[in-house]
Amino acid sequence: MTAPDRIAVDVAVIGAGPAGLSAALNLVRARRSVLLVDANRPRNAATLRSHGFLTRDGVSPLELRKLGRLEVEGYDEATVVQAVVDRVEPDGDRWSVHGTWRGAEVEASARAVVIATGLREEFPALPMLRAFYGTAVHSCVECDAYEKAGEPLAFICETDDVVDRALLIAAWADDLVVYTNGVAPLDDAGRSRLAAAGVRVDERVVADLEGDRSGMTGVRLADGHVEPRTGGFVRPRWHADLDWMAAELDRDAEGLVVVDRSGRTSVPGVYAVGDVTPPGPEQLIVAAGHGAVTAAAVHRDLVGGLTDPRDAVQ
Repeated sequence: MTAPDRIAVDVAVIGAGPAGLSAALNLVRARRSVLLVDANRPRNAATLRSHGFLTRDGVSPLELRKLGRLEVEGYDEATVVQAVVDRVEPDGDRWSVHGTWRGAEVEASARAVVIATGLREEFPALPMLRAFYGTAVHSCVECDAYEKAGEPLAFICETDDVVDRALLIAAWADDLVVYTNGVAPLDDAGRSRLAAAGVRVDERVVADLEGDRSGMTGVRLADGHVEPRTGGFVRPRWHADLDWMAAELDRDAEGLVVVDRSGRTSVPGVYAVGDVTPPGPEQLIVAAGHGAVTAAAVHRDLVGGLTDPRDAVQ
């Protein structure tokens, strides 16, 4: 590979989901030069429709990303590249950013870095889950439960938040079966709470989902029993893959990047926004709002000497 041209910008935004796009858009409108790096690997790529985004309810999440990217690209202050970032490291009072895409390299020097890379999902090991994910089975209750109301649903969860998440789904579902797959811890108090809400619990091992091209038809257990279900929800485990960041950032017990209310991390000059920050996955419109908040903080910090009213003690 030939040595790439080195781009010098005020801010490098790593990730082009709603959080990163919103941050980049608001930064260029603050007349900040911005490099937006898009790996084009969205977590919601399998989802056909996104919901709850004002004026864009029901739009494809890929179309939403496309529209946002076009808006950012319309500003002279923006440089948008498709690349996978493999190294971000301190370089004096700036940050060196390196990425690659199909044999080409991207090199940049930035005064600040905004991490908006989202999360990687790890699903329960069910062979047919991916086939139905994004159509019959979803992970975001607030995003997709409305369309599932009235259906016989399954909730597959192997984590210790199974009760709270099941009760949330039950607000939309009249016929819900929770499958712990023999993994999720469930005590008598939790069983009682679910029973009081009319939620059935099956703690047997799940073998797979059943269905065909017309859709999901059921949940098959390891003992051969098949429970008719036309859709449902799954609780993935989420991972923040940040091996490319040389600076050591404070993280919480889930591995998410700890930030203040404006997106500042424990490392000066580095910000994080969206799903990679606590509490983790969130609706698209919420992520976009956080991107705008963080953009304002980055701009104020680059101006220097300003007092951020959001950091004042209330």
